Amino acid sequence: MSGTSAALQPPADAVRPVRHPDAPAPGELLGAHYGQCFGCGGEQPHGLHLEARAGEGVSITAEFTVRSAHQGAPGLAHGGVLATALDEALGSLNWLLRTIAVTGRLETDFVRPVPVGTVLHLEAEVTAVAGRKIYCGATGRIGGPEGPVAVRADALFIEVEVDHFIDHGREEEIRAAMSDPDQVRRARAFEVNP
Repeated sequence: MSGTSAALQPPADAVRPVRHPDAPAPGELLGAHYGQCFGCGGEQPHGLHLEARAGEGVSITAEFTVRSAHQGAPGLAHGGVLATALDEALGSLNWLLRTIAVTGRLETDFVRPVPVGTVLHLEAEVTAVAGRKIYCGATGRIGGPEGPVAVRADALFIEVEVDHFIDHGREEEIRAAMSDPDQVRRARAFEVNP
């Protein structure tokens, strides 16, 4: 990525990421972490409905189709929507580490326009971990894994406790997520950016 800031460069003592032994198997669909999430939730009519799958190591692949509701300029995806797709893909990586983390910094390069109707194929990978800091990067390609690069991002996620969401979220939604009897869905509801 061009122009990545020093804040996104892992320190010398950073370690290689380790996939959690209970992480989903490569190829497994991760599913939405929360139904109301704009990035992956199925309950958002204009959301991205991004679908992510576990990859090898600490990586994922994901796709979403750019719809009319996602335009900025006529017929083209809004840059903020593309940044959201990258952020969602990067946040999904935390499920492979089995940690709760939020976006601390996201730097995005917009390489080419993405037309409405395009399937954007995303690949994301954790590159290093230093204490609570998780360094990762993602690429979005038009049409599939071999398509032309449209967007790229580097990010820093910060590991947090579930109290982060309890202290800052809306009480009724936090209560609903916490009372979900499905242990996996309950854990996943708090996995990515606030």
